[in-house]
Amino acid sequence: MAKPESIKVGKRGAIVLPAALRRQYGIEEGATIIAQPTEEGILLKPAVVLAYERYTRERQAEFLLNNAIGPDEYRRALDEVRGMGLDPDRVPHERPGG
Repeated sequence: MAKPESIKVGKRGAIVLPAALRRQYGIEEGATIIAQPTEEGILLKPAVVLAYERYTRERQAEFLLNNAIGPDEYRRALDEVRGMGLDPDRVPHERPGG
């Protein structure tokens, strides 16, 4: 384990992590890290940031209708889309079987 190093706190609380530690933990410029309070002090650790897409109701309806397999499932998807307050005829999709 590497020996502890002193780091000065700059304006607005900015700190500069030593290059060796950044390399060791894969922390690059622009990376997100987590600052977690502990009984011993502050623990800094790399964060995992996952992108996600938030789907509109219209996009959800499109998924339902396009992923229906067979006529029974398609009818259920139509009912569910109508239950969402949407008109299935206005949602871009292909009916099962072409």
